[in-house]
Amino acid sequence: MEGLDLKQMSAMVDIIAEEKGLPKETVLNVIEQAIAAAWRKDNGDRDMNVRASLNTNTGEADIFVTREVIEDGLAYNPATEIPLSEAGKKYKVGDTCEEKHKVTSFGRVAAQTAKQVVIQRLREAENEAVLAEFEDKIGTIVTGTISRVEPRIIRIDLGRTNGIMPKSEQIDGEYYTVGNRIKALVKKIERGERGAQLVLSRGSAEFIEYLFRQEVPEIDNGTVQIKAIARESGRRTKIAVISSVPGVDPVGTFVGGRGIRVSAVMNEIGNKEKIDVITWSDNASEFIREALSPAEINKVEIDGKKAKVYVTEDQQSIAIGKQGQNVRLASKLTGYDIDIELIKAPAKKKKKNVEDSLLSALEESNDESEE
Repeated sequence: MEGLDLKQMSAMVDIIAEEKGLPKETVLNVIEQAIAAAWRKDNGDRDMNVRASLNTNTGEADIFVTREVIEDGLAYNPATEIPLSEAGKKYKVGDTCEEKHKVTSFGRVAAQTAKQVVIQRLREAENEAVLAEFEDKIGTIVTGTISRVEPRIIRIDLGRTNGIMPKSEQIDGEYYTVGNRIKALVKKIERGERGAQLVLSRGSAEFIEYLFRQEVPEIDNGTVQIKAIARESGRRTKIAVISSVPGVDPVGTFVGGRGIRVSAVMNEIGNKEKIDVITWSDNASEFIREALSPAEINKVEIDGKKAKVYVTEDQQSIAIGKQGQNVRLASKLTGYDIDIELIKAPAKKKKKNVEDSLLSALEESNDESEE
């Protein structure tokens, strides 16, 4: 490629737009970015603020170099600044000065730069267009194929695009194999310097919520509702539910006959993770008692967003849970900072043995005979 034919590029705008399924304005913008990069390569400095405007009818492009006007006599960076005397009388210090250059062709190196920019930017534009289709799917579950397993990221092929599942969004202890089909929640579209990425999740509380929505049709008709979820993926989840219809058991509705509904959710996330379904209450004390189940609670004292929970010695380890998991999840579920306190069981009265009873009876009998 000896040069960059702008007339040819102008003619290609409509063709590329149709082929890639992109708006004409998007393709034109990509080509103008490439022209600006090529001009900077041939004539300028990488720090320059350069933009291009392509006339698709004539095949000519105008280049605009923007620089800040500074006082005369100061040390300056020619790539980004221009002295007042050079800028002209119509400018004052602090203004933005824009210089116009007309261009029709570029050298071989600049043309190669332009080609690379076009390829990269079109790929990014395509990806953005596809990801835009997923904007409405955020918070829902999609199915894909694991395409690559990296130390901290799982890459998932979703057909027209790919998604990533970071370590923080994976189920702790779950094993991922290339080629396996997998369900994941569309959590967000993350935009950064490297472009846009679709972030998927299996380790979030939202993933559990959506799985229950698929299994419990009563959620959609408003009979039952999920009020709160606390999860430590791969280990345990607590979900607080409520019914809006008198006589409907919310916990039983979510668990299902013979546990069929909760089992379906557990089959998706792995049987290592336990799910506790409890009844939500707007009474903080009752809710905290429920959240700490299966522990039996003696008393709850609430002070602001802190709660002291009193249990007997035999219930202490159950309330706290393995490595503090039960109380930690209960705190997250209820929004209270829960502190487990030990309450001593009342001392049992000593039972009299048979000999003591007989001796007492004889003493009473002797006292009566003496009288």
